[in-house]
Amino acid sequence: MTGQAKRVLILEDEFLVAMLLEDLLLEMGHQVVGSLAPVGEAMTFADQADIDLAILDINLAGTKSFPVAEVLRRRGIPFVFATGYGSDGLTGDFENELTLQKPYDPDELMRTIEEASARAGHRQHIEP
Repeated sequence: MTGQAKRVLILEDEFLVAMLLEDLLLEMGHQVVGSLAPVGEAMTFADQADIDLAILDINLAGTKSFPVAEVLRRRGIPFVFATGYGSDGLTGDFENELTLQKPYDPDELMRTIEEASARAGHRQHIEP
């Protein structure tokens, strides 16, 4: 791993996909602080937990993860959307956010985490 270890929140409704992502993150030296599926529970967790980054499945059994992303954005915590369908599911305020394609490629995962962290650092330096 080239970057600093992150405390990561996973929002994913497919148990096996969440396990695979958790394993990949742990192999990269990151710590998974939560692996959740219900959006309401994830919103509360995202609002209160000590998180450095979140990976959010866009579609959770028909419910979009955008409310969780809004909480993270308000707190200044970087996030990445994950999808099996490409970035077509992103609309409005989220259409320019980073996306990860499922199934996860470890190199792409690492690159996207580093890019999300760099974007967040850049935003903190330019925002008052």
